Amino acid sequence: MEKIVVKGVKQLKGEVDISSAKNSILPIIAATILCPEPIIIENAPRLEDVEVICRLLSELNCDVDISDISNKLIIDTKNMVEMDANEELMRKMRASFLIMGPMLARFGYCKLSLPGGCNIGSRPIDLHLKGFKLLGAEVKTDHGFVEVKAKKMVGSRIYLDFPSVGATENIIMASIFIDGVTIIENAAEEPEIWDLAQFLNKMGAKIEGAGFGKITITGVRSLKGTVYTPIYDRIEAGTFMIAAAITNSKIKINGINEEHLRPIIEKLKECGVNFSDYKNNSIIVDGTGTKNPVDIKTLPYPGFPTDMQAQMMSLLSVVKGVSVITETVFENRFMHVAELLRMGANIKIDGRTAIIEGIEKLTGCEVKATDLRAGAAMILSGLSAEGQTEISDIYHIDRGYVNIEEKFRRLGAEIYRVTV
Repeated sequence: MEKIVVKGVKQLKGEVDISSAKNSILPIIAATILCPEPIIIENAPRLEDVEVICRLLSELNCDVDISDISNKLIIDTKNMVEMDANEELMRKMRASFLIMGPMLARFGYCKLSLPGGCNIGSRPIDLHLKGFKLLGAEVKTDHGFVEVKAKKMVGSRIYLDFPSVGATENIIMASIFIDGVTIIENAAEEPEIWDLAQFLNKMGAKIEGAGFGKITITGVRSLKGTVYTPIYDRIEAGTFMIAAAITNSKIKINGINEEHLRPIIEKLKECGVNFSDYKNNSIIVDGTGTKNPVDIKTLPYPGFPTDMQAQMMSLLSVVKGVSVITETVFENRFMHVAELLRMGANIKIDGRTAIIEGIEKLTGCEVKATDLRAGAAMILSGLSAEGQTEISDIYHIDRGYVNIEEKFRRLGAEIYRVTV
């Protein structure tokens, strides 16, 4: 078993490079199923989730190769076979369910086990299946499996009861080859939706409105191979912004899109963090000033992202005054609170609301990464805590952050990985 050990109370300095977005590359990899020609993805992040979905494609007889030197991912699905996907791999990662849309579009059939992932709350796939049904597919669920098949699908107008990112992506991919027009209303607006559409359009798809609430897909006959670079990871960038704030440091972050980060930047400004010199996809984050308590409500994009809630709670735990965080997206995303309490934080939970009364300093101890973003929050807390923090269950962290301890060491942090 591995742990991450952090020795705190040390200012950071220097600059950090942000990787490509985890939540972009996973649907992009799934979308390669739609094209039987080689596809090259540049700057592919070496993440556990990327490894899992690549192994899943390999199980389906696809050729998958990633360079350890250039991080260039080459995928060729020409010899892909129609078969049931590996149940063990499906259970490891929720995003693996994203192969259902493209499998349905290419083969007219797909049977998968229900997906896994972080235990942060109920994330039903009913909106995915609703979309498939409206496109003319027959859906059957039984004994932990989902089977979807369609001889011929038709364009449809689909209204999502909730702007689900995964459902929006799956329906887009399932609609690529349909005769006619498919319209998704109340679609998710996250930047990663826009990125998937850009990738598909570069291969020859006809998608309009991605990144807005109404997306129109006009069916095409085929797609062609391409070379593509996904967008930067806004959640990783936000995590390092909070790192500057919680350690009272000033750092430069390379690899950002300011528009994608606007909800995070504005809330951090309200908290007392300063930003300057945004140019060439870089920004300087100055967290040396006095911090103010803030209230936060997580919402679908362009609201404050639920994936940044745990990290913000770490920061607010050491900001004088009372802050309130309301989690509206996932009902079980306060598991990190118990770990923060072990470090001395003063937090009370009332349903989906956390009331945080800031203290002067956290105390290092043994904690767990209860999920991916909670793991990042534990690292942030450890950076500012008195003494040493040991974080277990770090496989969660490896699902979404590339070489996170190495990146922090380059900024001057005392952080390392040990085997116990």
